[in-house]
Amino acid sequence: MKLNLKNEQIEFGTNILNLEIPSKLKERYPCGIKFIDDAYGGEGFTPSTISLFTGEPGAGKTTLMLMLANALTESGHLCVFNTAEESLHQVRLTCERLGLSHGFIAGQDTNINTILSNCDNLREKNPYMQLFLIIDSLQTLQLSDNDTANSTIKILQMLTDYAKSHYINIIVIGQVNKSGSMAGSQKLKHMVDAMLHLSIEDKDKDFMGCRVLQTIKNRFGGSGWTFFLDLKRRGFREVARIGVE
Repeated sequence: MKLNLKNEQIEFGTNILNLEIPSKLKERYPCGIKFIDDAYGGEGFTPSTISLFTGEPGAGKTTLMLMLANALTESGHLCVFNTAEESLHQVRLTCERLGLSHGFIAGQDTNINTILSNCDNLREKNPYMQLFLIIDSLQTLQLSDNDTANSTIKILQMLTDYAKSHYINIIVIGQVNKSGSMAGSQKLKHMVDAMLHLSIEDKDKDFMGCRVLQTIKNRFGGSGWTFFLDLKRRGFREVARIGVE
């Protein structure tokens, strides 16, 4: 595992207190969905953040990310939702059911180089807008059109490098099995800035069937938050939370 985080302009021996923090890293971009903004520290997203979003099958990962993409567009940001899990017609049907009225840019590529090239074009055409990229899902991406190897770690490295180089925000959905485990999950967890997990409550009778959103990791804010969400036809609604203000 090797990420391109080294800044060649910073010489060895430099006192950390003498480093000038890029102004972009001090900005925050709220999405407008309170429990998501709070999951990221209360003020929203820090530019250059790459997040891994995992969850049990059927928990509603795609639904939540579609709601987020719509909210980001409503907040004045540029959001790409790239899916290879479902057809764009299926995604459009879900958007209609959820009553999403602002939309987002739709992508359907599996080649990681094509996806990043599309992002380059969007950044060039919209230099003053914050770009968000949501990918559904990591396991569907390839290094090339004829790539058959398991390249998830290499692809996540490329996405991380891109987010850091251009100060964009990337959220990658990662598929897990019913036990909640995912191949390479520990390596993937260490590579990202934030990790959120969505599960279905099956023990507490007061919240039985609720979706449970947990902030497992967050380099730019607090972690440990747990949000209990009710999932209906029109999407998610927060019903309770556990955390420290």
